[in-house]
Amino acid sequence: MRIPVVAGHFYPSNPRTLKKEIKSYFSGITIAPDPAITGAVVPHAGYAYSGRTAAHVYAALPNADTFVIIGPNHTGYGSMVSVSSDTWSTPLGDVDTDLDLIESLPRRIIDIDESAHRYEHSIEVQIPFLQTLFKDFKIVPICMGLQDEETARDVSDELMDAISEVGKKVVVIASSDFTHYKPAAVAYDIDHYVLDPLLELNVTEFYSRIRERDASVCGYGPIAVMMRVCRGLGANSARLLNYANSGDVQPMAEVVGYAGVVVGK
Repeated sequence: MRIPVVAGHFYPSNPRTLKKEIKSYFSGITIAPDPAITGAVVPHAGYAYSGRTAAHVYAALPNADTFVIIGPNHTGYGSMVSVSSDTWSTPLGDVDTDLDLIESLPRRIIDIDESAHRYEHSIEVQIPFLQTLFKDFKIVPICMGLQDEETARDVSDELMDAISEVGKKVVVIASSDFTHYKPAAVAYDIDHYVLDPLLELNVTEFYSRIRERDASVCGYGPIAVMMRVCRGLGANSARLLNYANSGDVQPMAEVVGYAGVVVGK
């Protein structure tokens, strides 16, 4: 069992309070699941800062048999690319991993390694949102310590092999914040510069702009994997649903940027 590590810090540990807080982020947002959506980018900061941006994305996501949630490895523990096969616990209950899909992974680069996930928050914070909106689903949590373009290609190829084999409805969530600790205007400029190729599903140009601006997008590898897998699933477009920064909640000289993006057919 993978127990939550940021409950009570990034989001409330009390189930009733947590559910109430998540529902508050959907205020004024129409929940309209779009079956054409195959993937998304969602931030992973504390809910007080990024919950509203996350809600814009989750309001649009369709239900799926399995949500593949890919996040960066902030901790440095474990294998460089790892999937967890444990059941994941949150204050809202337990969620099983999709063992059929996990066992179908060729394991050319993706290892099964729980240690990489034990203290990592980027995947954990997505699960209560899914639990609030959906009843019957499984997850495939993948943590990326290596995020270069070649690794992203290899990870996406493995995922496509497994998805093709199991034949389930899958939605891929890339967990990432955008620019870290820059003035709001600078963060906005950098983030929209790197968002442009993302919205065109152009992985190579996305990497080029990340390098060009030295953009501190912490989950650029997961985003690239999501883009490639979604293109393999037939996606041909992407939409920016919301952009915000931490300074919108609490005035600060340097902010973290958050983008909510959906990808579909």
